[in-house]
Amino acid sequence: MRGPIMRFFLNEDINFLVTNRLPRRFATKLVGRLARIEHPLIAGPSLALWKFFAGVDLSDARTTRFKSLRDGFVRSLRDGARAFDSDPDTIASPCDAIVGAHGRIEGDRLYQVKGFPYRLGDLIPDPGLVERFRDGSFLTLRLTAGMYHRFHAPTDIVVEGVTYLSGDCWNVNPIALKRVERLFCRNERAVIEARTLVSGHPLLIVPVAAILVASIRLHCLDTVATLRDHGPGRTACSARLGKGEEMGWFEHGSTIILFLPRGMKLAEPLVEGDAIRAGTIVGRL
Repeated sequence: MRGPIMRFFLNEDINFLVTNRLPRRFATKLVGRLARIEHPLIAGPSLALWKFFAGVDLSDARTTRFKSLRDGFVRSLRDGARAFDSDPDTIASPCDAIVGAHGRIEGDRLYQVKGFPYRLGDLIPDPGLVERFRDGSFLTLRLTAGMYHRFHAPTDIVVEGVTYLSGDCWNVNPIALKRVERLFCRNERAVIEARTLVSGHPLLIVPVAAILVASIRLHCLDTVATLRDHGPGRTACSARLGKGEEMGWFEHGSTIILFLPRGMKLAEPLVEGDAIRAGTIVGRL
């Protein structure tokens, strides 16, 4: 039963229509409210539909009993479920993800999918940051709806600032990426400026929200309020995080784009479409 239904919804035209050609912001706010409801008549069917459509694996979750759909989205894992090495010269994936577009930044140009370039300056509003990562490397990491939604420090870092950029909430799946130009630059996102503690190299971690819940919460600010609640603009901070320490979470599947400066490189092999886990080595000095 699940197979035919999934094939129907994975038809590109139908998927794009269902997930994008609707009032995206209204749908996102509505689902965000429904996801918090703990009444069993709402939570039970919501969780069942999520597990059915998203192919959720709860084998490493701390608990498999959730009060609401949101509880399932933001679930924590058992201790030791994700391993981060202690080598300060490696960069780990901050999250569970599907590997997307990645490689060298050509000046300030990079790609959301093959043939769809965008400018780093369109994603990040600070010209100084753009210059800092010119000719560097990037890695796109897509979190699906059924994945573990928390993300972690890719190495020992200090977070120096967070800039929130309001925006749309297009779906960020490959079907939408092939149809909507500069999609990441249109969506709600955060620009997390960090620096490695040992070598002092700059890093950029850019969580991009997507349709439906679309909330981003960060420990270096607070987790009571979403970034949207904080409002647009840059917030300076000085938060030290050890490698693998939790940075925050999405309340739905979305994308993180990781930027490395010149002098750091992506690990090999990274294969577009492969699933990786938080802690997988994705870069090196």
